[in-house]
Amino acid sequence: MEFKDLKTQYMRHKEAIDGAIAKTVASAQFIGGEPVTRLEKQLAEYVGVKHCISCANGTDALLLGLMAWGVGEGDAVFVPDFTFFSTAEVVPWTGATPVFVDIDADTFNMSPQALEEAVAGVKAEGRLKPRAVIAVDLFGQPAEYEKIRRITQEQGLLLLEDGAQGFGGRIGEKRACSFGDISTTSFFPVKPLGCYGDGGAVFTDNDEWAQLVRSFKVHGKGEDKYDNIRLGMNSRLDTIQAAVLSEKLAFFDEELENCNRLAGAYTERLRGKVKTPEILPGYYSSWAQYTVQFADEKMRGEAMGRLKEAGIPSMIYYKKPMHALHAFADTQTYRTDCGTAQKVSGTCLSLPLHAYLQESEIDKITGLI
Repeated sequence: MEFKDLKTQYMRHKEAIDGAIAKTVASAQFIGGEPVTRLEKQLAEYVGVKHCISCANGTDALLLGLMAWGVGEGDAVFVPDFTFFSTAEVVPWTGATPVFVDIDADTFNMSPQALEEAVAGVKAEGRLKPRAVIAVDLFGQPAEYEKIRRITQEQGLLLLEDGAQGFGGRIGEKRACSFGDISTTSFFPVKPLGCYGDGGAVFTDNDEWAQLVRSFKVHGKGEDKYDNIRLGMNSRLDTIQAAVLSEKLAFFDEELENCNRLAGAYTERLRGKVKTPEILPGYYSSWAQYTVQFADEKMRGEAMGRLKEAGIPSMIYYKKPMHALHAFADTQTYRTDCGTAQKVSGTCLSLPLHAYLQESEIDKITGLI
């Protein structure tokens, strides 16, 4: 059994994907070109924003957003304590300080109440200037942007949406990667919309920020790549990856519908046995992961063992909350009370979920649990 079945996805759409790759190779256009321009237009239209700027990966996308805002030393950037490392990793790269904020136990996303308390604490201390919030659409469900946006507006903070796991999700009819002042996503292969390598994108309606991101991602270019007007980076999406993503976007919504149906089957069978993920009213998840919570770490370990014996993969996202990672031991950080993140990291377990999973396989998985 596959945790994410990219093999079946490829075989179902082999002709279209192979054709797109072959066409790119035949053109000998491997960096930039029409496939990249076309994909950026398709993604901007899909999300419903003015600008989409592709880049090399989701981590670069986050960093490019912070660079466009000039975030730097003395600034506080508020990040959830329970998410993938890159969300907070990019903050010290700019010279700013990550402030770890607790999560909501039902959604796994940043708690708006904890965010409000964290901002108040940083302001009261006076050592750092609150500057931006990075909210993550963890496991596919958008963060509570109505509440978070109210806080950022009241406090004069910029909002960066990390939609690496949330692309395709919605609140009402508004899609993920349109909720931030700048939003980002990742096209890592197992993400909801994944390519065949690394890839990422930045989304915004702001013309000035879009221009800055386009410059920063190609060595700080001006009129052309040899007119370097600022220090930047080398972060371009390969043309072959753009061609693959355009083909996969064509059947993306169908896959999301299947994942939502299968997630519902999981929840129906597991409700009352373990803590199942909760989707807020009016929210639509892209189901990057289906993650349950056990009563304690011992029970989770027993469940993982049973699944492994049966040849069923499972994953722990994430074994440690952000504040406990060794990488931040010698880095200036600011920690608030993150008790929920600490508890969830010891009890959560992600189960196989992809558009090609069979309900008979869900029966087997849930029966073992």
